[in-house]
Amino acid sequence: MSKTRVLFVSQEILPFSPESLTASNSRQIPQAVHERGKETRIFMPRYGKINERRHQLHEVIRLSGMNLIVDDTDHPLIIKVASIPQIRLQVYFIDNEEFFHRKATLHDDNDVLFPDNDMRMIFFTKGVLETVKKLGWAPDIIHCHGWFTSLMPLYVKKLYNQDPHFADTKVVFSAYDDAFKGTLDKNVSKKVAFDNFQSSDFSHLSDPSHVNMIKTAIQHSDGFIVGHDSVPNDLEQFAAQMDVPVLRSFEENDPLTAIDEFFDSVHAGKNVLVD
Repeated sequence: MSKTRVLFVSQEILPFSPESLTASNSRQIPQAVHERGKETRIFMPRYGKINERRHQLHEVIRLSGMNLIVDDTDHPLIIKVASIPQIRLQVYFIDNEEFFHRKATLHDDNDVLFPDNDMRMIFFTKGVLETVKKLGWAPDIIHCHGWFTSLMPLYVKKLYNQDPHFADTKVVFSAYDDAFKGTLDKNVSKKVAFDNFQSSDFSHLSDPSHVNMIKTAIQHSDGFIVGHDSVPNDLEQFAAQMDVPVLRSFEENDPLTAIDEFFDSVHAGKNVLVD
């Protein structure tokens, strides 16, 4: 029997990002899943603040060179890779000079969201999926970490669902204590619509707040993980309304094992809703 393949997609991962719950989980969960016998791949943005020499990033020429269209504009895609020390797991980095070379991540020095975060999200999402296709690797599960990955379930389920790499892929989304103030660009729905989605697929994006970005992710996911007790209760209630199984990982005595078992249940299509 072949190994279950899990693709991890995160907005931040230790040791390439500062300490946070999202970055820590994005480092620990892939290791735990790998050690339990699953095959893994990991992706994150190549933010400008990442020290490439210290972390020994290098470009993967055979995967780079594509142009991705975001809102009717071409943007070149560069893929880099580095290893997480001690655990023999590689991380693939989605890179683009316009979107990711600034010396910050998702906010400026005044904690204000970058106005083009929506464009960056679309580019990152499509960059991950196109790179996975180039790798010739079909994931059984995609596990998304953080609001910056919240468009991934939509693209997998509604745009890439006819591609043999993703036709049977299950998507799990983890929400954390990373809420932002205000909204993303009000035109994000128009930019997403350029990729030929139905308006009902992204109705929550008319008001692209943090909660509505997560609702968009949940709407197209097969499992929802509540990673912190600060995650709004109405998101869990929304998941229940959408019949999406929920795991409150922060309540588990052994969250890594619970998450791995949650993957197995979602992959098998079982109802694993946690009351």
